[in-house]
Amino acid sequence: MIIKRYVVNSMNEAMTRIRYELGAEAVIISQRKIRKPGIKGLFTSKIIEVTAAVENQTNDNDLNALKKNETKSDGQSDNGLRSNGISSIEALKKVVQQENTIKVYPKEIQTKKKETNEDSLQELQKNEKNDYNISSNIMSEMMKMQRMISELSLTKESSDNGKGEVEKILEENDVDQEIIESILEKMKDDDNEYNNSQDENLKENEIKRLKDVLKGMIHVSSLKLQGRIVLVGPTGVGKTTTIAKLAGRLALTQGKKVGLITVDTYRIGAVEQLKTYADIMNIPFEVVYSVNDMEKALESMSECEVVLIDTTGRSSKNRMQISELRTFVEKVGTKNVSLVLSATTKNKDIKYIIEGYQVLNYNSIIVTKLDETSTYGSILNILESAKVPLSFVSTGQNVPDDIKELSTDNVVSLVLGEDAVC
Repeated sequence: MIIKRYVVNSMNEAMTRIRYELGAEAVIISQRKIRKPGIKGLFTSKIIEVTAAVENQTNDNDLNALKKNETKSDGQSDNGLRSNGISSIEALKKVVQQENTIKVYPKEIQTKKKETNEDSLQELQKNEKNDYNISSNIMSEMMKMQRMISELSLTKESSDNGKGEVEKILEENDVDQEIIESILEKMKDDDNEYNNSQDENLKENEIKRLKDVLKGMIHVSSLKLQGRIVLVGPTGVGKTTTIAKLAGRLALTQGKKVGLITVDTYRIGAVEQLKTYADIMNIPFEVVYSVNDMEKALESMSECEVVLIDTTGRSSKNRMQISELRTFVEKVGTKNVSLVLSATTKNKDIKYIIEGYQVLNYNSIIVTKLDETSTYGSILNILESAKVPLSFVSTGQNVPDDIKELSTDNVVSLVLGEDAVC
């Protein structure tokens, strides 16, 4: 007897192979559905394992059975052979069923081969349909889950990818979000003008539009270094050092007669620091402790072309201190009041400081400590909030060298990260 197992995709394929290899007399012993090995088998349809057998007429056992039945009639001999063959197949079928650990779907061995094949095929098609429906439902659910995961994973990416090149540049350079939105709106207003241009490079065109918008927002003016000049601002922004730089620029470089006055008697060492600079530059120096002292100090420097006045650093949140400082500034009697702010100041703090110092009526901005930051978007944040022009920037601690006047183009390049101060 010959026994063979076939792993096929359909029963038709199995029947074709069985007829071709075992002949028309072959009988199906068992059939069952199995999955392909590996992880792919979990997501594909099941395949069919079919076991078939056929009597081998040259088998020794069959030959012995044939010899024992030689004396019988031809009809009796044929019946004996058929009976013996069926008994052998039934016994083999039981062995195969015991070996299979997975549920199988046995079929009765029919005397008529045609009926057996038709019943097996119908049962198999029914099972295939059920399995296909189950697999389709599983795949449908998995596809839904995959789409949900993809949508969730793309949520953050879409928020970043949705940003244009201009917005990314401004954010990277620490420009305040409200100002970015204002810039984008202004760029939209200019769309028609630039869309009609012959610029083939879209990115370059956008940068050009951005620079034009920034030039309209950034105002730079030279501070008239004459008469009485007052510097105000919060603590730690570098007012005293900036006063010394301006004094050195005027006295040592331009040869003007300069006087220094300080109101900063609260900070330890502030008076000594500025007095040391005055001694080095050989210029007059006065300390003011009260409003009445201010008038005397100014009278003593009546012959000076420029009088620079350093004030005490005050918190913009403390209205009483700001009001006290305002009394000193009004006593000076000048319109040249510069607000000094550090480029390292946080964006939210910039707004509060500027609002708190507005009562002092400053007319220009000096931005310090550009050497202590890697991005310069804060310059734009300061100027846009203050709505007054930029006069000087401080780029280091060296007196009197590290103070500069910048053009509008210079400031734009710094804000966009195209240039650096050091």
